[in-house]
Amino acid sequence: MREKRQWRFIDSGSLSPAMNMAIDEALLTSHSLGETPPTIRFYTWDPASLSIGYFQKAEQEIDFEKVRKFGLGFVRRSTGGRAVLHDQELTYSVIVSEQYPGIPTQVNEAYRVISNGLLKGFQQLGLEAEMVSLASEAEKAKYVSAGSAACFDSPSWYELVVEGKKVAGSAQTRQKGTILQHGSIILDWDVEMLFDTLKFSSERVKERLKASFLEKAVAINHLSDKKISLSEAKQAFFKGFEEGLGIELQRGELTSQEQTLAKQLAEQKYGSSDWNWKR
Repeated sequence: MREKRQWRFIDSGSLSPAMNMAIDEALLTSHSLGETPPTIRFYTWDPASLSIGYFQKAEQEIDFEKVRKFGLGFVRRSTGGRAVLHDQELTYSVIVSEQYPGIPTQVNEAYRVISNGLLKGFQQLGLEAEMVSLASEAEKAKYVSAGSAACFDSPSWYELVVEGKKVAGSAQTRQKGTILQHGSIILDWDVEMLFDTLKFSSERVKERLKASFLEKAVAINHLSDKKISLSEAKQAFFKGFEEGLGIELQRGELTSQEQTLAKQLAEQKYGSSDWNWKR
């Protein structure tokens, strides 16, 4: 029996939005230089934060008065996609070379392979999750509502669904020959708060899109009477990534170089208005 490949696992706990995005980029850089193995990281956010996709127009799409009112953090991601409210969730990131054995060259197929770890994690929690291919426009239409800036309203090529509803939102970027995929595993959510922080052409449009959103997406703890804790989610998805990717996770920490680079990126990039308000 062939030995499983070993990846590094980091649980970095609860950090600021700027530091969370800075660490993901630092991990990508160190792996691209061959200094570290493929890595999976789990993290949460302090304070609860709104992140937007790289291509979003911050001032046009986000109500910053409400962001301040709710005491939320704010950051622009290096990945695409739409706005995400990071609150009662487990966030994950996967950093792996484009040349890693078994990683497809096509973005959508690489997404499918990496997300298999998420699929197995949901199954570890006893949920009947499945990965649905959105190859056709008709299939995509089931999981998207035009006009909403909320990430869970934006379908990927493959969606993880339970009882027909989307249960995870992920985004991917490729830089320096390395893939960074990160995303949200929502335990519970405040949909009112999320939609209050987004701008809409009218209150009627907002309510219509919110209703559509709730028809197409769901948080884990809305699926059963048994409430899943953050620690239970971490255990399930740790095992899920091992099984789904056929790897063995070795618990580790950031290297000193990664720590230094992350601090620099948090201060000069992800914590700066130039980056966060650039569009």
